[in-house]
Amino acid sequence: MTVATPKSLRRAIADFPDPETGRGLEAMGQILDAVVDEHDARVTVGLTTHSLPIAEEVLQAIVDRIAATHPGLVVHADVAPHPRPPARLGQVGLRIKSVVLVGSGKGGVGKSTVAAGVALSLRRLGARVGLMDADVYGPSIPQLLGLEGRPEINAQKKIEPIRLGDDFPVMSMGFLIEKDQAVIWRGPMLHGSITQFLGDTQWGELDYLIIDMPPGTGDVALTLSQAIPIAGAIVVCTPQEVALLDAIKAVSMFRKVGIPILGMVENMSGFLCPDSGKTYDIFGRGGTRDKAGELQVPFLGTLPIDIALRVAGDEGRLAELIEQDERARAPLDGIARALVRGLAGQAQATPSRPQLPTL
Repeated sequence: MTVATPKSLRRAIADFPDPETGRGLEAMGQILDAVVDEHDARVTVGLTTHSLPIAEEVLQAIVDRIAATHPGLVVHADVAPHPRPPARLGQVGLRIKSVVLVGSGKGGVGKSTVAAGVALSLRRLGARVGLMDADVYGPSIPQLLGLEGRPEINAQKKIEPIRLGDDFPVMSMGFLIEKDQAVIWRGPMLHGSITQFLGDTQWGELDYLIIDMPPGTGDVALTLSQAIPIAGAIVVCTPQEVALLDAIKAVSMFRKVGIPILGMVENMSGFLCPDSGKTYDIFGRGGTRDKAGELQVPFLGTLPIDIALRVAGDEGRLAELIEQDERARAPLDGIARALVRGLAGQAQATPSRPQLPTL
């Protein structure tokens, strides 16, 4: 039996991987305190806002690690802020840690709702998040969030995004055209607008930029992959076979342009009747999970057909619903945590190199 001391507690978790970088907590200076009082112990570790969505499970894993090496010791773990600004990303110099694309093989599967919902859940769970609507021909993010206005150019010659609150920047073609106006562009104009939204917008320092992609397998993914490093893509699908066939094509597209698949999400997975309490599998259930297994990609979770979610999106109250309705937000929170967990697994498999100070 190991006698518990502050030094032994630190030693037990020295190589525990920081979820953001994959490097050991001791090497990253994130073991902030370790105290032993007879049979009780408490450690305080620092986590960046990038990792806060999975803070509870990280702390539990740390407690388990210490308890395994110190039988009989009652262990508590606390989290404290650990500031770590993002490095410059790509040629455009964005200050963003993880850029995540949300795509689908076809339209009508709820891709934009998933993109906005996951972004809002990450924000609610403590991360710094922005949302970019790259679906130029059918921008729906402004409607879902109840946002309007015209982006302006600031003194630094950057586009000021429309913000939800003070901390959630959003950019969309929907802010630049009238609601009944169609965008009729050829490819070069489309790609130019995507590049401008990405590089010329004043995003600030973010943990995550969620990008709502156009449906289908166009070449916007190629444009983005050439502009900046992409952490990965989420593919949204409904359970029925005809939708799964298109989702396979979306997975193939991302792989061909070198963008990792972070996982698949099954939307419209069952309808819970509010009158009877019975669940009806209108579009089937489980097809996306099975297909993810066949394609050897992670499965991030399911979203049921939720009337409250649909109404909130139609009325521009999606952010309000996710903030206030625990039942409605639970599936989106689960997907957001699964996303961060997957990125942490990638970081652990290939730990980042120490970051040099920015001059």
